[in-house]
Amino acid sequence: MIPDKESQNVEFKQGWHDDYLKHLCAFANGQGGSLSLGISDEGAVVGVNNAKKLLEDIPNKVIQRLGITVDVELKDDNS
Repeated sequence: MIPDKESQNVEFKQGWHDDYLKHLCAFANGQGGSLSLGISDEGAVVGVNNAKKLLEDIPNKVIQRLGITVDVELKDDNS
């Protein structure tokens, strides 16, 4: 389930940019959190392009640059 709004531990982004690794680093160094892609700042589902590629690329980038592992899930707007 996707949270209703952003908070200290929840961040919405419409697409992926490598500078979002800083959010993941902050979550790892704090109390944890989630970064949801394909969601507008208002919480509306807008989807992402190349979701299958992102499912492979994001974990690899996180491991290579931050040295941590993350859970990455693909959800449709009905889940």
